[in-house]
Amino acid sequence: MAEFFDALTEKLIAFIEAQPMFFIASAAREGRVNLSPKGLDTFRVFGPNLVAYLDITGSGNETAAHARADGRATIMFCSFTRNPLVLRLYGRTRTGAPGSALWREYEDRFELLPGARQIVALDIESCHTACGFGVPVMTMERKRSTLTDFWTSKGEAETARYREENNRVSIDGLPTGWGEG
Repeated sequence: MAEFFDALTEKLIAFIEAQPMFFIASAAREGRVNLSPKGLDTFRVFGPNLVAYLDITGSGNETAAHARADGRATIMFCSFTRNPLVLRLYGRTRTGAPGSALWREYEDRFELLPGARQIVALDIESCHTACGFGVPVMTMERKRSTLTDFWTSKGEAETARYREENNRVSIDGLPTGWGEG
């Protein structure tokens, strides 16, 4: 049933690429654990021990704050098809806003969607599979465009203003690094 791996295998990478969504959980030493669902075509595998996703502006910036504070994170994929499987990637996160070294290194591997805020990279320390037998079988109806449509309608200036007002600190008051260059 459950297996641990030191790095992603070709089979695990194929599983990741087949999933329409993933979840990221992150935490600092103190405060809340944040868990966020992510969709769109934003996830990339850069190597057996490195993955990243394009983070779209949202109501908070918890992952960035946790990356600065401690970096601990888990990314989870689960299959909703008839072939059950859960995959967790454990590691440390780094974030890079537009213009940063991390952003410049990986931006050409993503479609820069409206509202793109930063790239979140996870340096994988271990991977863990589980059966997923308790995960329901569901079908995907369609992708949502609500988030990217929203940021398209706001434009760059309004999006930047929103980030300045809402993405500088976490809900626990931790700095996210947003706007520091």
